[in-house]
Amino acid sequence: MISYITLGVSDLVAAKHFYSELLADQGAKVLIDMDRISFIGKSMAAPMLAVCIPFNNAPAHPGNGNMVSFSLGSKPSVDALYHKAIALGASCDGAPGQRIADVFYGAYVKDVDDNKLCFNHFG
Repeated sequence: MISYITLGVSDLVAAKHFYSELLADQGAKVLIDMDRISFIGKSMAAPMLAVCIPFNNAPAHPGNGNMVSFSLGSKPSVDALYHKAIALGASCDGAPGQRIADVFYGAYVKDVDDNKLCFNHFG
């Protein structure tokens, strides 16, 4: 259903590095690389993440309430990606932990442009 999600960034080279390194263990890589936008994912047939310099050339800024969430399949995988994101320069916005009884386990970070990311496991 989702084709891709776009995050505005201030430094395209740094964003490509951050997200391609962060998501490499999930099989993602830069699939399309253009002047102001790059698409990162497993394949063109699967949902992708796009990072881009805003079209209007105004400064990039995150939307209040916007968040991209990555389903990782296990609690240890959530923990690992959270720690990898922090090592790559993200800031903590909620350490890994059980959030909703035994239903939802999640961790939250913000990238260098303040875009909020969630790493989660349902179940």
